[in-house]
Amino acid sequence: MDHKAAMYLVYLAISVGLTVWVAITLSRNGQIFLEDVFADTRLARAVNQLLTMGFYLLNLGFVAVVMQSDSTIGSLSTMLESLSLKIGLVLLVLGVLHLCNVWLLGRYRRSRLRQTQPVPPLPPVTHLPPAGPHLPPTAPARG
Repeated sequence: MDHKAAMYLVYLAISVGLTVWVAITLSRNGQIFLEDVFADTRLARAVNQLLTMGFYLLNLGFVAVVMQSDSTIGSLSTMLESLSLKIGLVLLVLGVLHLCNVWLLGRYRRSRLRQTQPVPPLPPVTHLPPAGPHLPPTAPARG
């Protein structure tokens, strides 16, 4: 087996393994967060499964697209350099997708919390009267 084929096999094993591990971890630990976001356990579970499926599709699709290498792999060091670049890209994509999910769900949660807050006791003042002329403070009268 040549170095390029070995690199592809190692890349696939590491990338798919990382994707599965991260997806399982995020799915398990994100369930509590999603229950808080949606305030409904059934909806949170369904969204969690949909997010996990989308996560797998996006990441494994990216792994497949990035797998091809145009460089010639003639030595073990060249193979390791190319492999580290490819795995680094996979890790960056995993991180960016995770941050985007957390940011979007956090925005949704804040919006939902704002809508469920009670109405303030007094309506907000829409117009303040113009301020009068500024007078210096007066000394108290002595008596």
